[in-house]
Amino acid sequence: MIRVLQGDDQTQWRALWAQYLDFEGTTLDAIVHDRTWTRLLDEAEPIHGALALAGGEAVGFVHYIFRRSTWSLSDSCYLQDLFVAPTARGKGYGRALIAHVCAEAANAGSSHVDWQTQAENSSAIALYEKVAERSGYIQFRKLVPS
Repeated sequence: MIRVLQGDDQTQWRALWAQYLDFEGTTLDAIVHDRTWTRLLDEAEPIHGALALAGGEAVGFVHYIFRRSTWSLSDSCYLQDLFVAPTARGKGYGRALIAHVCAEAANAGSSHVDWQTQAENSSAIALYEKVAERSGYIQFRKLVPS
């Protein structure tokens, strides 16, 4: 079952969020965790989240952001984070989370959903190639001083 994040999901979300950050090999300041959670629940924010549940327990999450586009009159939707706990992988939760985002994007009138993954994440790529097409673009990033 997939459902939108709710205020009482914080403990389960934070546990999965910590696993995700560990999987990504990164750490973030506590203030980022707190602000992300607050943004996910704030209806005025363009960022949203949902949980995958198995027997009432959260086994995965997705975060997505609606944004303007210079290539379309409608917004697009960026699927920023997708994570399924290792014990729940291969059971359709990732696909269901992607389908949830696509349905939300369609309801919002978005022109498309896009996302990225690590080039070495072969299991994610195998799923993504079943549900979407590669854009052909390579992402570049340059950090800017704050």
